[in-house]
Amino acid sequence: MTKNEFNLQLNDHSVSLQSFALNFTKDIEDANDLVQDTMLKAVTYYSKFKEGTNLKGWLFTIMKNTFINNYRRLVKTNALITKSDDISSANLHYSAAKNTSDSKFIIGDINKALSTLQPEYYVPFIKYFEGYKYHEIAEMLEIPIGTVKTRIHVARQILKKYLKTYSKEILGAEVA
Repeated sequence: MTKNEFNLQLNDHSVSLQSFALNFTKDIEDANDLVQDTMLKAVTYYSKFKEGTNLKGWLFTIMKNTFINNYRRLVKTNALITKSDDISSANLHYSAAKNTSDSKFIIGDINKALSTLQPEYYVPFIKYFEGYKYHEIAEMLEIPIGTVKTRIHVARQILKKYLKTYSKEILGAEVA
């Protein structure tokens, strides 16, 4: 099957993809985004589609996995964000006091540490930090999943060594 034939078949399934996306998102705009992400992934991974298999099922699987991964990423992001009701006045005072030049130095040191990473370690680490799963990073970079895990581990070790002055013991002593 040529790429043009594949794209035509892909367009034939856009209506059913739209209704399937609405089942997940319950919102038209989010459904449109999900369909677009699905189509993009399908075109990107066209070479992985085996001719003679069920294209509609393949597309629905891509959509389901994309929705689940986006949902997990959103949950992970929201878990890291503290809601204003959860912040005590003592924490607000500490936070306000610490949001001075200390933060600028810490961010500067983190950026310096990240800049020491070679691209083969930096890219997988940043993708993982952004919430991507190991297998997603492996697909994006077209490298084995084991290599992704190793590179992220090495990046962590380098950053830990570079940022050892900010270890939990030192930060814990300042808070107490």
